[in-house]
Amino acid sequence: MTKTIFNLTLPTVASIIEDILETYPDHPYQQAFSIPDLRQELIAHVLSRVSNCYVVVEEGEQQSINFQSLACSLKDRSCIEDLIHQGIEKIMYQRERELSLQIPETEDPGLAPSHWFG
Repeated sequence: MTKTIFNLTLPTVASIIEDILETYPDHPYQQAFSIPDLRQELIAHVLSRVSNCYVVVEEGEQQSINFQSLACSLKDRSCIEDLIHQGIEKIMYQRERELSLQIPETEDPGLAPSHWFG
């Protein structure tokens, strides 16, 4: 049977990113990081700056890995959270022009022309 190297840090980082993004406003943050490429860029930003933990598993056994038992320490989690916040701001800044085209500003309904002559 084939063995596969599996990054145990990846699911933890992805889960923490999900939790943190829920605390950000929908526009533009949650909308921006719902774009798969930007989400992957954020994950890569964090993973490249933390110690990663790997295991070798038989092919098809990845589902049997108990991620709850791999909970990171509070210090590690705090470091990951800081890196996520930094990554979010860095990516939003670097991709500002691109995102302004992909995610239009939300309009205040009171400023829409249909309400001017109500």
